Amino acid sequence: MKTSAGRERAIWAAIAILVLLYALFPVASIFATSFKQPSDLTSGKFLPTEWVTDNYEQILVGNAQGLFLSALWNSVGIALIATFIAVVLATLCAYAIARLDFPGKRLVLTTALAVSIFPVISIVTPLFNLWRSIGLYDTWPGLIIPYLSLTLPISIWTLAAFFRQIPWELEQAAQVDGATTWQAFRKAIVPLAAPGVFTTAIIAFFIAWNDFVYGISLTSTEAARPVPAALAFFTGASQFEAPTGAISAAAIIVTIPVVLLVVLFQRQIVSGLTQGAVKG
Repeated sequence: MKTSAGRERAIWAAIAILVLLYALFPVASIFATSFKQPSDLTSGKFLPTEWVTDNYEQILVGNAQGLFLSALWNSVGIALIATFIAVVLATLCAYAIARLDFPGKRLVLTTALAVSIFPVISIVTPLFNLWRSIGLYDTWPGLIIPYLSLTLPISIWTLAAFFRQIPWELEQAAQVDGATTWQAFRKAIVPLAAPGVFTTAIIAFFIAWNDFVYGISLTSTEAARPVPAALAFFTGASQFEAPTGAISAAAIIVTIPVVLLVVLFQRQIVSGLTQGAVKG
């Protein structure tokens, strides 16, 4: 019995290691490429012959500094604002869906799901024309508003599932003690929903942070262009040199905030997801 259980654990451990290697190999390859010299890019070797920081210097203090740093600032600002708005709206919407009984409640969730699976590329052209006519093209609001279409649906679904797990009696008890509906929601429900709200905020931030289609289609200058779109405008030292090293260095820098968020708040993320998925 013990031998069988140990063998099963060993098999699952081997599968986990294989999946981990499969997932991390592209990241390791990009990391190694970011330290390569241009002459090493065509050598076919996985590791650089000499580890240099030229690519990082190029995007942080070199000729690509203006393009990358302005795009990094745009990505941080736009993603944070889009995440904040999405979480606030999704919290109110999900609470109404979970607590209130009103006509069309299922239609709201169905519409949110339909929006989340709708192909983004199909609405870029009409959105491009509309934004140019009303003055939102190449602006922060011109990206924040479309990002809400990406972040709001998943936020509503995640928080609606989480709010359903919070006992209704807690809110009723707060109202019996003299609290209004808003006070009961703010002081009794929101603190209990904090893990779910936090998890939803991180997921929404990741979605906004990684967007490329809106970023490349709805911007034309460094005024609002985010990092994923800015990478497409990197150039090499000459027209015959591909900026592979600089793009790899930028990709590593952009990945660091995501990795740090996951590492620092992995318990909160898992707690929020599991509490919203398990019926109490």
